[in-house]
Amino acid sequence: EIQAIEELYEDPGPTVLEGGTATAQAVLEAMDGCRLAHVAAHGTFRADSPMFSSLHLDDGPLTGYDLERLRRAPYRLVLSSCDSAQMAAVGADELLGLATALLHLGTAGIVASVVPVNDENAVPLMVRLHAGLSSGLGLAEALRRARGDDVSFIAIGA
Repeated sequence: EIQAIEELYEDPGPTVLEGGTATAQAVLEAMDGCRLAHVAAHGTFRADSPMFSSLHLDDGPLTGYDLERLRRAPYRLVLSSCDSAQMAAVGADELLGLATALLHLGTAGIVASVVPVNDENAVPLMVRLHAGLSSGLGLAEALRRARGDDVSFIAIGA
């Protein structure tokens, strides 16, 4: 997935963390203040404590609380991860989860999944999404064109 997406963007090319380098600290440093971040990882939603929902990185989980360590949120973010858009109601007027943690920090748009993701099906969808983004489409329109019948990914705040 990442290699196919990387080829869609021109110099300077994207920062790619793989092969043991996608640690929580390295991912936070790479996404801090960037225009577009893409995280392809397994995700877990915790309904009992939504801010402990996580992305599974090379050195362990990256939680919603970890994302709050960013100085500047990424402008746009693609989370190619199971359940990464899941949210739980907390109190009367608040939803919490990975996506909302980033929206509170200033991320303008997020593409993420509300259900478990089929890894094989996600790859071509993500490549089509980034083809649209790299050609100048907005996040929601790029997702609309990319997803076809697959409705597991949604655009939030786009």
